[in-house]
Order: sequence, then C-alpha cells, then structure tokens
Amino acid sequence: MRKTTDILISGGGVAGLTAAAAFGSAGFDVMCIEPTAPVTHASAPGADLRTTAFLTPSIAVLEAAGLWQSLAPQAAALQIMRIVDAGGKLQEPRQIKDFDAGEVSDQPFGWNLPNWLLRREMLTRLEEMPNVTLRTGVSTTALLTREDEALVTLSDGGQVAAQLVVAADGRNSTMRAAAGIGVKTLRYGQKALTFAVTHLVPHQNISTEIHRSGGPFTLVPLPDIDGNPASAVVWMERGPEAQRLFALPEADFEAEINARSCLILGPLTLSSKRMVWPMIAQLAHAMSGQRVALMAEAAHVVPPIGAQGLNMSLADLACLLELAKTHPLGSPQMLQVYHRRRHAEVTARVLGIDALNRASMAQAPLLRDLRAAGLNLLHGFAPLRRTLMRAGLGLR
Repeated sequence: MRKTTDILISGGGVAGLTAAAAFGSAGFDVMCIEPTAPVTHASAPGADLRTTAFLTPSIAVLEAAGLWQSLAPQAAALQIMRIVDAGGKLQEPRQIKDFDAGEVSDQPFGWNLPNWLLRREMLTRLEEMPNVTLRTGVSTTALLTREDEALVTLSDGGQVAAQLVVAADGRNSTMRAAAGIGVKTLRYGQKALTFAVTHLVPHQNISTEIHRSGGPFTLVPLPDIDGNPASAVVWMERGPEAQRLFALPEADFEAEINARSCLILGPLTLSSKRMVWPMIAQLAHAMSGQRVALMAEAAHVVPPIGAQGLNMSLADLACLLELAKTHPLGSPQMLQVYHRRRHAEVTARVLGIDALNRASMAQAPLLRDLRAAGLNLLHGFAPLRRTLMRAGLGLR
C-alpha cells in the first residue's frame, strides 16, 4: 500500500522524535519510521540510560516543537563546565579550571536529561499531534528519488511518497547509503562506559570533565536520586580497559570510579546499570542529496565531549525548519542551501572534537604535561576563554 506525506523521517531516536515534533508543530504532515519501539522507563529492558545535555541555543528548537514546557521541570541545569587535569604522577587534580556560563550569557550552558525520559515526553507530544504518525516495528529499506518526490520502501512491503526524506537513522544510515552519500570514519580504539552515580558532595550544577589518559571521565548533573545528589557519568577508555571495567563486580567497579574521579564529588555510589558504547568520529561527504537531508548521526558522529553531539543535530534541525518555511519543500534549492550552511560548520566541529579527544587520550607524561599547560593558557586569557565558551555553545 502506498501512502503520502510531506516529510518522512527515517529514525525515531531522540533526534528523529524531536524532528517529528518540530516539523509537525510547523504544520507539515510527518511520518516517522523507527524499527524499535522507544523504551520510556528507566527500569525497562533495553532502556537507554545515557543522558543528553541540551545547550542553551537548542532550547528554541525544543520550544518550537512544543517539548520544552514538559522537559524543563525535570532537567538539571549546567551552569559551570569544570575541566580537571589529573595527569600527574599521583593521579590527583593538578589543574582545576571553571568555565562559567555567566561570563557569556544570563542562561546556563544547558540542561541535562535522561534519554529514556526524553523519549517518554516526546511520545506524549506526538500523540497530541494529528498530523504526525509514528510507526514502530518497521524500517526503511529502499529509496527512489525523482525531481518531484521521494519514494521510500518499508520493511513490511509498504511504500511512502514524500516531498522530503530526513535521514535521522544513525551512523549506519540506510537512507544515506540509498542516497549514495559516503562517509569518512575516524577510529580511536575507544569505548565509553555510561552509568549514573550518587555522591555526598552536591554537584552545584557543575559539569566536570576529568582528564588523565584513555579519554575524559565526565560527571554531568542530574536531579537528585532518592534524595541524594546524582550525576550521569561518561567514562571513555581504550577498548580493552573499558571491557575490563565493564566486567568488574560492583564493589570493584566503584573502587575504580572513585579512583578515576579523584573524589571531586566525594565517594561515588553506582545507582544504575552500566552500558558500554564504541567510540568513533564520522562525517558524511554531503548533508543532502536529491529529496534527502541528513541530520544527526546519519550526518555526523562525535565522541561525547562538550555536549556537542545532539546539539549539532538540533542545529541541523533548526536550519531545515527555517529553510522548509522559505523554500519549496525538498527542492534542490532548499537542500543545496542546507548543505552549504551546515557542512563546513559540522566539519570544523568534528575535527575539533577529534583533536580534543586525542589530547585527552594521551598516555605519555610529556604529552599530559603539554595538555595541562594548554588548559592553563586557554583559561588564563579571559578574551580567549569567553570566545571558546561562545564557540562551544554555537554562539556568534
């Protein structure tokens, strides 16, 4: 059976669901296709226990999508980004530098929320929208594009004709491959451990990145868990070490995370399951093709440093929303402008985060000393510090 819609979104992760709500709120008929039913409870099998930090410029997109009103009361603010260099012989902090959002804005850097909760609130929003259809348990398998439309084939044999296909179907995007768009992939031999902890010292809305070797150990503020201060942790390590840590008994794992955290927030207590994810950087050769726009991890993948990943995705979405209102939907003009506006910026961010990640992985003492000296220089020169903070937020 053939159906028609204005916009077909391939992928119903956080980015795809946000896009569905945003385009639906703008008045377009939208169909979102997702192979797996979103898990909306932390304790349910398959729950995504990672968190997402929405930087301040992304909030306008969430507001336009009708999502921020329900998300804001459940979010933890990120007022200060703290960088800790623990690369000395004693594995203790030798440089602690705070980057305060108050220097560049009257708003926090952003707000942090668990991914399972985001999916719950996004599904609630989509259920309110008669012009948005979310289909789960089915995937996009093939794409045929013409000058006037795109025809997408689904895994159940159905077909959907759309003016625009938005590929938000991840780093192994089926729609990107079907559009003939290649990618460049950078590999690190790294994995990221993700989990939540409670701690004795309140986080005071400070997000802390601790650098030694292997990759950053990042503590991101969460709302309290059972009355105790809590943080989400992303710990990046070389692959074999990450697997060793993942397999440890809980008591041994807690000993490791306390040693790695330098007890910045006091003793840490594991309060969730552990998950492990492979780390790569990836960049599509183009952001668009005929009747197709790439966004989120279909277009770019970065290690979780500086909360850039999903915020780059929402910048993609903001650009697409603007162009959809000023150009014929899915037209060559719209998609050419989209590529020009986004690809250079995305390329610069992917390469910048790649450099930061490689610096954080440094094992040689001399390289760690150079990293500490660089951090001291960047933080100590106020105009440069403020420029870097504005650049991280995506502000001009």
